[in-house]
Parts: sequence; structure tokens; C-alpha cells
Amino acid sequence: MDSFLVGVLALVGFVIIILLKTAVVVSQQYEYVIERLGKYRTTLEAGFHLLVPFLDKVAYKRSLKEESIDIPAQTCITADNVTMEIDGCLYMQVINSRLSAYGIENYHYAVTQLAQTSLRSAIGKINLDNTFEARETLNQQVVDALDEASQNWGVKVLRYEIKDIQPPRSVLDAMEKQMRAEREKRAEIAKSEGERQSMINRAEGARAEAIARSEGEKMRRINEAEGQAQEILKVAEATGEGIRRVAESLSATGGQDAANLDVAKKYIEQFGKLAKEGNTMILPANLTDVSSVVATALTTLERTKTVQKHTQAA
Repeated sequence: MDSFLVGVLALVGFVIIILLKTAVVVSQQYEYVIERLGKYRTTLEAGFHLLVPFLDKVAYKRSLKEESIDIPAQTCITADNVTMEIDGCLYMQVINSRLSAYGIENYHYAVTQLAQTSLRSAIGKINLDNTFEARETLNQQVVDALDEASQNWGVKVLRYEIKDIQPPRSVLDAMEKQMRAEREKRAEIAKSEGERQSMINRAEGARAEAIARSEGEKMRRINEAEGQAQEILKVAEATGEGIRRVAESLSATGGQDAANLDVAKKYIEQFGKLAKEGNTMILPANLTDVSSVVATALTTLERTKTVQKHTQAA
């Protein structure tokens, strides 16, 4: 009885061991490569699987998650013979577990080495000044080179990023001096442009001022000329109106007698003034004949009146 129990227990233990050896649970986003007697048999995806005891075994375990691999810093030489240290980060993913197991010995190491050589080749085609500006282009060139080579390795290179670029200290000092000189140059250019614009603004202001002053002087002279013309016109109109009224007065009843009286009166007044102001004076031959003087003046008035009538008729 004891021997039978021991045999049963041994059988149960053997079965448990067999189950542990043959039962496989594959986690999500993982794949197991199964070999039978040293040859590839199948690839197990996520889930529970049973293997043939003593024949099948799990040869390789592959993660299908995206992986990040640090690319160590390496020395690169640019097209203008400047040495610099560059490191990066590579992102890749296994897309075929069988190829990743049998296509290459160590795909992590292979991808790292190829990334370094591709980057050195890309850096050697550009100058130092373009290195900092062409990061996106360099990253894409590395990805294209890796993606083409890794097709037989069962991996997919998703992207590559340059993390840091370290030129020699002497180059950094030269670049700093160049940047300082460039900033000073831009500052001088900006200053000169400001002075130039200031001079242009002052010249335009002076020009506008001169034009405004000349326009003002022009308007002043035009206004003065118009005022003088209006004044002359008004004086002429007033003089003509006065002459017209004198003529009308002479033509009216009693106008001639009034004119005679006024002429005689003014003649006597002026003659009296002449006698007071001078010690010597010339007397007319007919001094006592005042009527002849008045007649002469009236004759002149008659002639003036006749000329005015002819002018009005014309």
C-alpha cells in the first residue's frame, strides 16, 4: 500500500513537472519563438499554449513594444574638418520575431552601430555652420539608412533624435566671437538705419515747412493784391460817383448859379491865402474883374460836362 501511494505521488509530480515544462503563457505585446529539436517551429502570440514535452522549447522571447536605445557619443568630422562629439537616441520596434531571432545575432548592437556610422556619414557631408540648423535633416537621413538595412532583421526604426552636439572649445570660442561680431554688426546697421531715417524725416519736415511757408506767403500776397485791387476799385467807383453827382447837380435847376457862386468864393479864399503866405505875388491884369475869372472857371466846367455826356453816350 505504501509503495502504491509513493508511485501515485511520483506520477502526479511527474505530470506536474511536464505541465510546467510544456505550458506557456505569453503576455500581451510579447511573442515567443518556439524550436523543435533545434529547428524553428512556430511563433506564439499572447495567450496560453501547450508545447510537446522534451521536443519543443522557447528559444527566444521578443517584446513588441517600442524601445528606446541610447546611442553613445561619438566623434564626427564635418566637411570643413571640424571635430565634434555627438550622441543621440534611437526608437525602434520589433515587427517580426522570427527575423529578429534568426536574421541577426544581436539587433540592438547592430542598430546602434549602424546609427553611429550613418550619422558620421551624414555629418561629413555638411559644414559646421549647417550642423546645428540641419538636425531634422540629419535625423531623417539616419532613420532612412537604418530602416533600409533593418528590414532583414525584423525590426522597424521609428525615429532618431540627436541629443547633444559638442564642438571643441576652440571652435566654441570662435563661434562666440563670430556671434558677438554679428550682433555688433546688426547693432551698427540698426543704428545707421535709424540715423538715416531720422535725417530723412528731418529733411521731409523741413521741406514740408518750406512749402507751407511759401504757400502762406503766396496767399498773403494774393490777399494783399486783392485788397489793393478792391481798394483801387472802390476809390475809382467813389470818384466816378462824385463826378456823376457833380454833373447831375450842374444840370439841375440853379446848379449853374450855385457853381458860379462856389467858384467865386473859392477863388477869393485862395487869393486871400496867397496874399498872406507870400511877400511877392503876381496879380492878373484884370484883378478887378472877378466876373471874368468866374466865367473862365465856368467854361471849364461846361467842357467837363460835355466830355462826360459824350463818354456816357459811347
